[in-house]
Amino acid sequence: MLALVAIVFGIVTIVVGGKTLFSSAEERGAVGNVVPFVLWFNFGAGFAYVVAGLGLFLQKRCAAYLSTAIAIATIAVFITFGIHILLGGAFEMRTVGAMTIRSAVWVVIAILACRAFRCF
Repeated sequence: MLALVAIVFGIVTIVVGGKTLFSSAEERGAVGNVVPFVLWFNFGAGFAYVVAGLGLFLQKRCAAYLSTAIAIATIAVFITFGIHILLGGAFEMRTVGAMTIRSAVWVVIAILACRAFRCF
């Protein structure tokens, strides 16, 4: 089940992020106040989500470590995004929600995967 969540989450992230990144300027303008480093991180992380999901499906211990790295990196980007907001940077409230969900999902996946593989 974790594998499926990770893979689907990754595919959706790649598709949505790709559409936003590679759309016309007019279409990007309709999205609102995109924070580029968050968008690029999430797009790239989508590929890692798929790899982690495949690793979990194949029951590879390294997938638990990758899930942990994804969770840590996501939280680090979320913190940096928070600093961006505190410094008066433009943003969309939906990005706060999306990063909250991403962080929570990957923390849960990492914890469950590490428990299953007895990583620590």
